[in-house]
Amino acid sequence: MTYLLPTLMLLGLVCGIFTGYPVAFLLGGLSVLFMFLGDIPLASFALVTNRVFGSVLENWILAAIPLFVFMGIMLDKSKIADNLLYELENLFRGKPGGLGLAVIGIGIVMAASTGIVGASVVLMGTLALPMMLARGYDKTLAIGIILGSGTLGILVPPSIMLVVFGDVMQVPVGDLFAATIVPGMLLTLFYILYVVYHAVFRPHKVPASPVAATPQPLGRILLRVLRDLVVPALLMLSVLVSIVAGIATPTEGAAIGAGGALLLALFKRKLSLPVLGEGLRSTAKTTGMILFLAIGATAYSLVFKRLGGQSMIEDLVLAFGVSPYVVVLGIMLLIFVLGFFLEWIEISFLVLPLFAPIVANLDFGPAFASQSEVLLWFAVMVAVNLQTSFLTPPFGYALFYLKGAAPPGISTTDIYRGVIPIVGLQLLGVLAIALFPALALWLPTVL
Repeated sequence: MTYLLPTLMLLGLVCGIFTGYPVAFLLGGLSVLFMFLGDIPLASFALVTNRVFGSVLENWILAAIPLFVFMGIMLDKSKIADNLLYELENLFRGKPGGLGLAVIGIGIVMAASTGIVGASVVLMGTLALPMMLARGYDKTLAIGIILGSGTLGILVPPSIMLVVFGDVMQVPVGDLFAATIVPGMLLTLFYILYVVYHAVFRPHKVPASPVAATPQPLGRILLRVLRDLVVPALLMLSVLVSIVAGIATPTEGAAIGAGGALLLALFKRKLSLPVLGEGLRSTAKTTGMILFLAIGATAYSLVFKRLGGQSMIEDLVLAFGVSPYVVVLGIMLLIFVLGFFLEWIEISFLVLPLFAPIVANLDFGPAFASQSEVLLWFAVMVAVNLQTSFLTPPFGYALFYLKGAAPPGISTTDIYRGVIPIVGLQLLGVLAIALFPALALWLPTVL
């Protein structure tokens, strides 16, 4: 009976999630309810207020979130991907799977520039999917390629999710940015091999684009590709290098990116008062949602720990006496299952504060030099795992984004069938990082 109240608090959260009630309100309401049930002095609620203002609203790192969101929206408005897709298709003409590889290339550019999954998936669904279907691509394969490359934005820096991770887990954001570059490249390689496999063994599913009657010189096509890549690439490098090298804080780096995105939209003649107003409104809505969840999660975690919830989880882990790697595997499975029902923001604020301290204190032997390396490795695995939360039904938001942007003839069943191999590849990425921690730790160590 020692842990009755924290157990009931967890059950209340699980049951509340399935009712569809907004999670931010659910977290806040449970906090107040169990504060009275646990007979916690009302004066203690001042600690919640102090943490809300001190840890959330006045947090300098979290100020990077609206700046990165605004940067991504303005880069999306600049239409940097439109010309690039056509040029990359010209580059791969006459080769089976060439258009699929071009789409993956656009996905990488969108991931590194916008970092917004919705923008990437909608753009690819509107621009690339009709083109792939017109070239005779298998429907489910084309859908899988778009969903896989479109969700890279949540992992590839600069990513809003990594900024949240840095704050929740007290890990330097620059280290997280560096740690996810190699895993992001690994997932991209998996997607490329997925297309190449079909090009070699099932070319009828990824037919070659027809060669133009008057082929253009390869050098000219490459120059146009580089022209369309160089400005967004320089912008991303300026943000990443300034943060990873310690020249600027994440917030200052995000400000550099937001200013550069505004200049790029102005240079491409896409900047207007309506566009700017829409960008600011979208930024305010996204930031408000994230911070509201952060406030609710802060209150929930504080009350949960005061009721003995943290000790309950630690005792539960120790009671099984299992290997630390089995504990991490269990946490990964829990996050994967939660991804069927919750967004990455909700999972981040709920799961990480509970399990990160436990993982940091586990003994993984000589594979890790310090607790900070353990936390960094764990954070990268969680980040890759959370990509699946955008793709797993029934509440995978990327599935809804694509369904809304897809041309007629694409059913929900087609989307579900297309996403299964991509989810499998992402889970393979989690397994690779678990077995080979150097994939996440090598670059931060070098830098």
